[in-house]
Amino acid sequence: MYDENLSLITLEAGQDLSAKQFFCVSIAADGQIDPSGDGALVDGILQNNPASAGEAATVAIAGISRVTCGGNITRGDLLASDSDGKAVVATANEEIFGRALSAGANNQVIPVLLKFSGRAPKP
Repeated sequence: MYDENLSLITLEAGQDLSAKQFFCVSIAADGQIDPSGDGALVDGILQNNPASAGEAATVAIAGISRVTCGGNITRGDLLASDSDGKAVVATANEEIFGRALSAGANNQVIPVLLKFSGRAPKP
């Protein structure tokens, strides 16, 4: 497991994110971060575990990060967020945030090449 060439930014947590390290996050209208929704735009991967709203949240926006799987993933899969902010295989019209660098299963942490590249194509 590794992180490499990470570009990081610091934002405020919008809620208790102590159990969301290595989950997908999105910037809300108030400028704070929350777990990303199902197929929603992912702004980065949470690198720390802020315990309450307003605490500093470190977010990876480029490079190779770790991410928590929300199901079975194969190396090379394009990834999107599920409703909990976990990484899943992107399906039609979901926002792609990266490519899996190894295989994983539900709740495993795997490396991902962050590639915020828009929506997955329709089948």
